[in-house]
Amino acid sequence: MSLINLTPAQLRHAADLKEKIESLQAELGRLHGAPAIVAVAAKRGGRKISAAGLARIRAGQKARWARVNGANGATLGRPPGKRGPRKMSAAARAAIGAAARARWARFHAAKAAAAK
Repeated sequence: MSLINLTPAQLRHAADLKEKIESLQAELGRLHGAPAIVAVAAKRGGRKISAAGLARIRAGQKARWARVNGANGATLGRPPGKRGPRKMSAAARAAIGAAARARWARFHAAKAAAAK
């Protein structure tokens, strides 16, 4: 039965029963000298790494980045003489465009010849 469908009187009776059960469990715990119900420990997430282990991981990562970046650390993986991406000249761009247009012209010509 859902709690939504209960009347206020039924809800109050259920709350009273729950309180009575809790008080009886507490009394039983006092008689036995230990709590009757043992709370379940909350599950901790994952494994805990020691401070020394974390320091070793960090040192290794810093060493890897130092090898990638070089001695000064400012190149970010590029050789010292290069800065940024290469630029294409206008003549090279025009040559590539002309070659692409020629390829498409051959494609469309072959398609038109096949349609006849």
